[in-house]
Order: sequence, then C-alpha cells, then structure tokens
Amino acid sequence: MKNSYDVIIIGGGPAGYTAALYAARAGLNTLVLERMAAGGQMTLTGDIDNYPGFEEGIDGFTLGMKMQQSAERFGAKTEYDEVTAVDFSQKVKHIKTAMGEYHAKTVIIATGANPKMLGLENEAELTGRGIHYCAHCDGRFYKDKTVAVIGGGNSAVSDALYLSNLAKKVYLIHRRDTLKATHIYKVPLEKAENIEFLWNTALTSVIFDNKVVAAEIKNLNNGEISGIALDGVFISIGRKPATDLFKNILSLDEYDYIIADETTKTNIEGVYAVGDVRTKPLRQVVTAVSDGATAVHFIEEYIANF
Repeated sequence: MKNSYDVIIIGGGPAGYTAALYAARAGLNTLVLERMAAGGQMTLTGDIDNYPGFEEGIDGFTLGMKMQQSAERFGAKTEYDEVTAVDFSQKVKHIKTAMGEYHAKTVIIATGANPKMLGLENEAELTGRGIHYCAHCDGRFYKDKTVAVIGGGNSAVSDALYLSNLAKKVYLIHRRDTLKATHIYKVPLEKAENIEFLWNTALTSVIFDNKVVAAEIKNLNNGEISGIALDGVFISIGRKPATDLFKNILSLDEYDYIIADETTKTNIEGVYAVGDVRTKPLRQVVTAVSDGATAVHFIEEYIANF
C-alpha cells in the first residue's frame, strides 16, 4: 500500500521525535508528520536548564533540531504536512493530510498543547502586536518598557522573572491572592525589585493606539475598574491540548487531554498518546521524552502480533 508505515507519529516535538528515534532504531518503518517545525512548543523556549546532558542549558529550537537529526540518523522520515482527519476504525489506521493520505499499523499522537487565550475582545487581532504568549520569544521587544504577565503558575512566574531582566517594570496579574507556582521561585521573586503583584485582579481589556498603550483591570474583591499604562501583555494561563481531531474517536478527560496511562495506550488498539497531549501529572520535556520511548516498547509488542 502506498504511503504505508509501521509507525506514523503525528507531531514532531520531543515526545514525537523520541518515539521516532526508538522506532526507527528498532527497524520499524517510521514517519513523523509535523505541521510546522521540529521541537513543537519547545522551540518557543529560550533556555532549557532542566534537561539532562546540557550543563550550560540549551535553547528549545536547537534541542528540537538535534532530536530530529537523531531520529533521521536511523531512517525516520519527516513530512511537513497538516493532518486534517483520522480513521482509527480498522486495524490499519488511515490519516488524511492537506497533501495526501497515509496508512499505518500503529499511530502515535504527539500533538502537544497550545497556549490558552485570555478571551479579550481584540486578542486575536493584537496577537504579536502587543499581546504575546512566549516571553522568551518576544520579550526582547520590550527592553526598558512596561509589561504585564497574566497568570500565577510556574510558567507565568518564569515569564515575569525573565522579563524583569529586560523590562523597566513588570506587573504580575493574578486572579487569586497567592501564586500556584512552586517554592523554587520565592527567592528570585523577592530579589526582582521591578516586579509588582496585582492580586485578586483580572485584565479585562487592552487599549490600542497603533500599539498597546494601556490595559483595563478589575479588582475581583470589590469590582473596582482602573487602568495601568502598558507597552505589552504576556498571557500565561495554561495550555489547551491539541485534540480537536480526536474528539468522538478517542477517550478524552474533562480538560480534553487524551486518556492514556503510563503505557501511553489509548482506548483504541494500536493508537498511543505521548507528551503534553495525554493525561499525566507532570508535563516537561523530560517526561515527554520518556513517553516516546515507552510507546515504542509497547508498539514493538503489538506489531510482533499484527
């Protein structure tokens, strides 16, 4: 059958390319379908300091390229194409893309998760023009300016600390009165004199005049509306799993993550979910890589009895 593979991996992030490496090295005919660039969301990260083996850290784009090259060294192929539909109803799985059709004995879903939008009226229009989702990507545009970071988790605090080294002033706006971020950030936050916390506060609108000039904020305790002068807004309120293609096909949890345990097996035989797209307690590069290796372990068992 034309365009037929032992393993097709949808998504070329760390989970996807680790799976490709293990599958190709095991002698399985392997294809990665990636919509944009190797590395997935990891490419939006400046310095990755918590991935073993890089004592000085490494940027996400470079690490993604290295992972792709490692997999392709053993014969894995990459096609830059967007998956538009899947059919997992038969033993041989069918995948439609913008440019063709593919068939596989097994499929690994490694589509990851995308940043959540805040829901502002003009958010889409201003994305990249004053509203951003990646401090490491776009923070350099705000040297000596005033910015706001929305959120209270690890990503938001990390973004605020990074921006505090560039911007004149950083507002950290959070809907609650305490951060969800881990204790490791406590000391750096105390040392960052240009970070101001706006507790129990929501950003409700952005004022734009050829560029972002201000934002309207609401005190959630008393309903008071006020304004702050701003040059840019960085939204860091979590991620949404890229699972729209798989609704009504695979079992998803209440947050639309694919239900798959530590075996990475989904509710359909021969289909596996790895990385940020699956239910798991920790979403990091190192746990994504682990998923990729685990999936191929079970795929080898499955294909041996195909």
